[in-house]
Amino acid sequence: MADAKALDNDHVGLSDTFASRRYFAKFERITGYLGRVAAVMQAEGDLNKTEVEVLTRYVQGIAYTFKALSMKYLLVGRDTGQFFGSLAMDVTESGFPVFNELLVMANDAQQARRHLDNLPDEATLKKRMVEQIISDRQIPTRLQFALSQRLYYQELRKGHLFWAQNDPDIQWIEGLEERRRYLVHWAVYDSQMNLPTIYLMELEDTGRRPLGKDERRWPEVQAHLMGQSLGGLKLLTIARGFDEAFDALHPKRLRRFHVGPMYSHTFTRQTGPMRAVLAEANAPEGQDWALAWTDEVLESERVIEERAGWFGTVERQVFALDPFAGHGAETGATRMERSIILPERPYQALAEKNPPGFGSVTKFVVSPGGRVLRY
Repeated sequence: MADAKALDNDHVGLSDTFASRRYFAKFERITGYLGRVAAVMQAEGDLNKTEVEVLTRYVQGIAYTFKALSMKYLLVGRDTGQFFGSLAMDVTESGFPVFNELLVMANDAQQARRHLDNLPDEATLKKRMVEQIISDRQIPTRLQFALSQRLYYQELRKGHLFWAQNDPDIQWIEGLEERRRYLVHWAVYDSQMNLPTIYLMELEDTGRRPLGKDERRWPEVQAHLMGQSLGGLKLLTIARGFDEAFDALHPKRLRRFHVGPMYSHTFTRQTGPMRAVLAEANAPEGQDWALAWTDEVLESERVIEERAGWFGTVERQVFALDPFAGHGAETGATRMERSIILPERPYQALAEKNPPGFGSVTKFVVSPGGRVLRY
């Protein structure tokens, strides 16, 4: 890890200019492939059209976040005349930036307008660069830094990024009167695993007012879901808590995607079979990576009625758990699928080594032409 400056055992700062740019270029490619993976999953019936649209939105947000951070750290390792840190990334667990990077980015977004008002516009900065190159015969590093920061704040002003917390949104699916069906989705950047985590919940609403237009219930639902969005909580715990908290809302299906970890022989030092696979693959620049993710699903199996008050009853969900060897009780899910996307060279090394535990992992392989195939 000669390209990285140590911060602690788990986190390093990418203090080398070219290493930092290679890292961001790698994630630009990876996030571009994720949309194609979602399309393959839709074609094979693993995702429906609405779920693909929602996931695509969050994946684009992740891409925009990396683009903004790449502008912020564009001149890292160069003499800009100012003390400026480097991107802190989690090299042992996720391969993604650490949680604090997103917190700082959110704070910067709140002040982006003020920063942009105090910075010269792009045309002025580029004109000054040319003048310094021609008249002073110097590399205009400080002007380049000012331009990179302007581009960073412009990306933040555009919005649609993946933040540390992405509040719940709601989409109507069907039903108009007594029983309406919605898809509620939200996402967080898990502070312990340093990974983007996306949630999708299908629910039925038997309340008097449509959930999205209910000034009392909808804010309560949003606050409740964000408070339960912890990677360490099982889906069963989250769904049961929601079911008991809202008598007129009935969670029928809860799905969670953990995006990551990202493995790279160049940038990360995770333990396990993937490290050996990438080392043996000896892939060329741009193909030295693999991205794993986990898809957890919890589904309602049936409905029971419980007494509420003196004369009333409420619906409660009974959730289906994976029946094999008690695995469902352990995971708190109806089913769980692990997948990995990787270029051809690492996939060939993985197929040859065939390490234990990877037989049930779905492989999405990216061809040199960018086509994604499922194995």
